[in-house]
Amino acid sequence: MTEGTGPAESAPRKPSRLLRRPRAASAPDAASAVTEADAGEPTHALWTHIHSPFPTGFFVTLGGLVAIGLAAALSSLATIWIYIAFALFAALGLDPIVRRLGARGISRTWSIVIVYFLFALALVAVLWLIIPTVVTQIAQFVEDLPSMVADFRHTDLFAWLQANLGDQAPALLAEVQKFITDPGNIATIGGGVLQVGVSIATTISGLVIIIVLSLYFLATLPQMKQAFYRLAPARNRPLVSELTEEITASVGGYLGGMVVLAAANAVVSFLLYTVLGLPFPLLMGVVAFVITIIPLVGTVLFWSIGTLIAVFADPLAALIFAAGYLVYMQLEAYVLTPRVMSKTISVPGSLVVIGALVGGTLMGLLGALVAIPVTASILLIVKRVFIPRQDAKTD
Repeated sequence: MTEGTGPAESAPRKPSRLLRRPRAASAPDAASAVTEADAGEPTHALWTHIHSPFPTGFFVTLGGLVAIGLAAALSSLATIWIYIAFALFAALGLDPIVRRLGARGISRTWSIVIVYFLFALALVAVLWLIIPTVVTQIAQFVEDLPSMVADFRHTDLFAWLQANLGDQAPALLAEVQKFITDPGNIATIGGGVLQVGVSIATTISGLVIIIVLSLYFLATLPQMKQAFYRLAPARNRPLVSELTEEITASVGGYLGGMVVLAAANAVVSFLLYTVLGLPFPLLMGVVAFVITIIPLVGTVLFWSIGTLIAVFADPLAALIFAAGYLVYMQLEAYVLTPRVMSKTISVPGSLVVIGALVGGTLMGLLGALVAIPVTASILLIVKRVFIPRQDAKTD
């Protein structure tokens, strides 16, 4: 200690960790720090876990069981998620009609009441007119199918098949007739009377749930949008609002357009079957509506089904039906679809096919229905959000 220095001055001061930044360590210091770190707490913690396998294994197993339980819970709720998705898309499909009524001075509440009253009235009328006839025609179809197969043996088409396939054609037709005429096989296909009744009851209850949920969604759709906007930062809310309105309007227009096109397919198939004298025209109209509402493959699938059923009744009429429906498919693709879908977001054909395949594989019919609007929404977000940000990066 030198003269003139007190104890306070001689004592070394410890640097404050809060006020001073640590100096950058040199290479030897950094190497020694890494060596000390490797030999210190991490190694001790590692050996602690190794020497305590039971607590570690217990917690790992518990976490795995929790993850499996959550996955099972989500899987058991799959039906509810499907109901919610169908109800939401139904609300988006009816929202453009409600807006049109609102533009004429009718309040949103009364617009929803009018829309659902007309929808319920049309549904009851269609069911009242179609269900008895469809049930009768299905029973008649099952009853007349063996005789239709027998009559098919005397047609020129069967003679051509027999000439090209030999004895395999009569044997195959006999097996088909034997299978169809066996009541046990019909019961097996239907899963039994009880199973059919349960399926019908489940379908009706599901439709009721979807209608009720869609009513709630349609009534609270503006509030749902506002709540969604507030999840975004304030500076991004105008863009989020604009994109959401454009997407919901496009989805509503798309769903409404699909219903219109499916109804047109049903009318055309009904008229063709009636004019050509083919059996079960009303039943085929209902089948056409249900199948052609599926995008992309619906019309082609019904064309195959309608032609195949018509072949058993009259091969010449089946050929005329196939040609006439092909002509309608071209008119639908180049005339009806551009006009009906004019207010929806345009999507390249390749993305439409990819989206429909992915949606159908993941979620079945629901995935196929929502694949195109979802793909269009993603494409819109990429164009309006991602690409402008990439263009702004000039450095």
